[in-house]
Amino acid sequence: MKKISIMVPCYNEEENVIPMSEALVSELSKLVQYDYEILFIDNCSLDTTREKLREICAKNPKIRAIFNSKNFGQFNSPYYGLCQTSGDCTISVCCDFQDPVEMIPKFIEEWEKGYKIVCAVKTSSKENKLMYFLRSIYYKMIRKFSKVEQIEHFTGFGLYDKSFIKVLRELGDPTPFIRGIVAELGPKIKKIEYEQAQRRAGKTSNNFFSLYDAAMLSFTSYTKTGVRAASFLGMFMAGGSLIAAFVCLILKLINPAYFFTTGTAAIILTTLFVGGLVLFFLGFIGEYIMSMNARIMNRPLVIEEERINFD
Repeated sequence: MKKISIMVPCYNEEENVIPMSEALVSELSKLVQYDYEILFIDNCSLDTTREKLREICAKNPKIRAIFNSKNFGQFNSPYYGLCQTSGDCTISVCCDFQDPVEMIPKFIEEWEKGYKIVCAVKTSSKENKLMYFLRSIYYKMIRKFSKVEQIEHFTGFGLYDKSFIKVLRELGDPTPFIRGIVAELGPKIKKIEYEQAQRRAGKTSNNFFSLYDAAMLSFTSYTKTGVRAASFLGMFMAGGSLIAAFVCLILKLINPAYFFTTGTAAIILTTLFVGGLVLFFLGFIGEYIMSMNARIMNRPLVIEEERINFD
């Protein structure tokens, strides 16, 4: 009998973990031809999420839990959770009900047809319209600039065959970006469209800085746009400056009494503009350096504090 693993990352989801476990068990119980396991990985929640997970695990031995010793970020914890599953395939589902559990049978159906990865792609969303618009722009930018064909509006919700989970385990990336890894290394991908629902309860842990981290991780991992733009713009500005200096020299030689009158405001604004560009690209290059530094240090993805219902 094939085994289906469900991996649910959570952080401060005290209002959602019990309903999510019930919804998953209800959906999986309909698939009588499969065995299943459900793994919740908690990223050091500050509310009563862990207490509720202990109650859930005590009632059902097929539900497992991993408690991280600290919050290791929005990418490391889910990636680590995927690597700890033992099924013939693993389905990643967010705990806030924005990923519809009703799609699980569709994933499995496509998996049985031979697809190693089944990606759920958002065609619309009930979240904030402005956020969805900004996300759309981001996905188009990363897809345009990336050396890898990225999957637009793919958040990680989907099914992964055990052969691909094995690849994730052996990858050894201390700063993994699962969406990019799927696009780069994923074999035989099937895309299924869906509408993203609103959160059932609670508040999202995403903010400007977490979204910025996601954007920078994708840019530094899968594009060379930033450093190349800095190089080309630097060469363009340096070349333009040399040409302007040469023109000024010629004019001076033709007419020694010739001089230019330039306003102080124009000089200050030009200096600020050039200085701003320099600082921007220094910061962008710094993002690449920090990404390289994290990979060189090769720290563990997460450190576990406790496991429940593992043999």
